[in-house]
Formats: sequence, structure tokens, C-alpha cells
Amino acid sequence: MNKRWKNLLDDRNRFFWVLQAAGWSGYALVHYIGSLMHEMRDIYALVLILGAYAGFLITVPLRHLYRRIWDVQPWQLIIVVLAASYLSAACWAVIDNATYWEIYKFGFRPENSWFYFKNSIAKFYIMLSWSGLYFGIKYYQMLQDEKQKALMATSMAHQAQLKMLRYQLNPHFLFNTLNAISTLILVGENDLANRMMSKLSLFLRFSLDNEPIKKIPLGREIDAINLYLDIEKVRFDERLQVTIDISEQALRALVPSLFLQPLIENAIKYGIAKLEEGGRIDILGYCEHDQLVVVISDNGPGTNKPIEQLLGSGGVGLVNTRDRLQALFGKHYSFTVASNDPQGLRIEIRIPYEQANTL
Repeated sequence: MNKRWKNLLDDRNRFFWVLQAAGWSGYALVHYIGSLMHEMRDIYALVLILGAYAGFLITVPLRHLYRRIWDVQPWQLIIVVLAASYLSAACWAVIDNATYWEIYKFGFRPENSWFYFKNSIAKFYIMLSWSGLYFGIKYYQMLQDEKQKALMATSMAHQAQLKMLRYQLNPHFLFNTLNAISTLILVGENDLANRMMSKLSLFLRFSLDNEPIKKIPLGREIDAINLYLDIEKVRFDERLQVTIDISEQALRALVPSLFLQPLIENAIKYGIAKLEEGGRIDILGYCEHDQLVVVISDNGPGTNKPIEQLLGSGGVGLVNTRDRLQALFGKHYSFTVASNDPQGLRIEIRIPYEQANTL
């Protein structure tokens, strides 16, 4: 039974229709019980059923209207809800009164047409209550979605952090880095070796101090990336060329910590490392229409796989980053992988722009 109820809650459209049918059935039942106290004739039950059915049908367009105006300003929302509730109540009153006079009063017609709008105020309160319930349930569902999204984001962030730490402690990575530092010491480049050891220490400390669930300014993220790239440049020397072009506004944008490093790792591992003459990685960041846009491109050999297959094949770089963005931003993000011109891969990320106070 619990599983069926959970499936009902998850299907928002079905849940609405169940509540809609139950609510208006309850409305008819309550009024029928009240009619028994006034000794109404049995035909009055049909009037109540038709009145409840009219209310059922009239509130369906209200649902579609409220969904369309969901994101407007609060004062505009209040005005629209009040106006829509009153107009719906007036229409319902006309139908209800006409039905009552036709069926229960044997075709009675009022002297003044305004009598058709009798009880509009009472029905207005009912429509307003329906609107309040609709928004209350929708906001409750949104709250549950946010809680679920937060739980999912926390889980994905912890997974991303574990993968990052596993990469940092990967014997292959540490061997290459420490071997490069050892080589510098052997050739007498002690100052450079010391600087590289400091950068490695700072990068490892950064990965430990900044949880992936938290957001940091893009400027700090770029500082960490520069530490990582400095370490990699010891291995690749002149074979690795990196250009970073980030606007001032973009530098203040809040981003998930360590979300660029796996992508750059992929570009180096599958792109630059396979080119004998080396290659180039370009990192571009700018703001556009309340969005932060970050583009990472390389001139490596690219891939022969379709982009969909590439994203579905797993790996820390692409899939993990995309899953983190989805967990943190829901539908309000874009993660695009395409072929670069003339060769290589191009990754474009768009997320909502949130500004940090300071770098």
C-alpha cells in the first residue's frame, strides 16, 4: 500500500486528478448531508451532483492558468488569483442557479438576469479556498523536491569528493609528480622542485578544505586549476599550452568547488598526452543573460564515438561533472560536449549566475 501511495505522489498529474475528484465529491456529499436537515426532495441530490461537476470542470482551466503564471511577481500573482477566482465563481453561480431552477424549481425563471449571479460571493470563497489549496500543495511539493535535490546533491558531492581524493592518492599520479620533482632535484633545480612540492601540497590541501557540495568563487577555482596545471606542466614541459580568459564578472560567480579539474584532467589524458608535439587547452568564462558560461576546449585527437555514447560510457571527467551539475541545479543548467574546430573536444557549461561578495 505504501508503495502505491508513493507512486501516486510521484505522478503529479494523477495526484491532481485524484484530489480533484475526491475534493468535489466531498463537496457534494457535505451539501447533501446538509440538505437532509432541511428535508429537501430527493431530486436535490442531482442538483448537487451537477453543481459539484460544474465546479470540477471550471477549476481545471484555473490549474492551467496558475501553472502559466507561477513565476510572476507575488503582487501580480495575487491579483490574477483573486480575479480568476471571482470570474470562476460567477460562472459557477450562473450554472448552479440555472440548474437549480430548471430541475428543482420546474423551469423557474427570475425577473432580473442579475439573479443568476446569486451566491457568487459564497462561491468566490470556495474558489479562493480551492486556489489556496492548489498553491499550498504545489509549494509543499516544491519543498519536497528541494529536500530531495539537497539529499541527492549531498550524495553526489560526497561521491565526487571521494573520486577526487582517490585521484589525488592514485599511485600513478603521485609517481609522475614526485618523479618530476625528483628529477628537478637531481639536475640541481632545487628551487623549482621546492616550488612544485609546495604547489602539490597546496592543491591537495585545497581539495581537502573545499567540499564539493559548497560553492566557491570561480576565481578561487581558477587558482586551484593553475596549481594543478603547474604540476602537469612539469611533466609535459612545453608540450602543454594553456590559455585562460575569464571576465571580471565571471570571476565573482559562485561555482561548485573542483568541478573543472576532472574536465581538464580528461583533456590532458585523452587529448594532449596523445600528441607528440603537445597541444593546447583553452578555458573561457563569461556571463550571458543571468548565466555563467564556462568553455573548456582542446586541440587533441577528439573521439570517434558519438557524443551520446561518450557521455554514457562513464568516467570521472564528463559523467561525474554532469551528474553533479544536475544534482545541484536540476533543470537549470546546460552541459554540452561537441567536437572542437578544427579538432579536439569542446565542453560548454551553463549554470545560473550567483555572485560572490569577494574573491
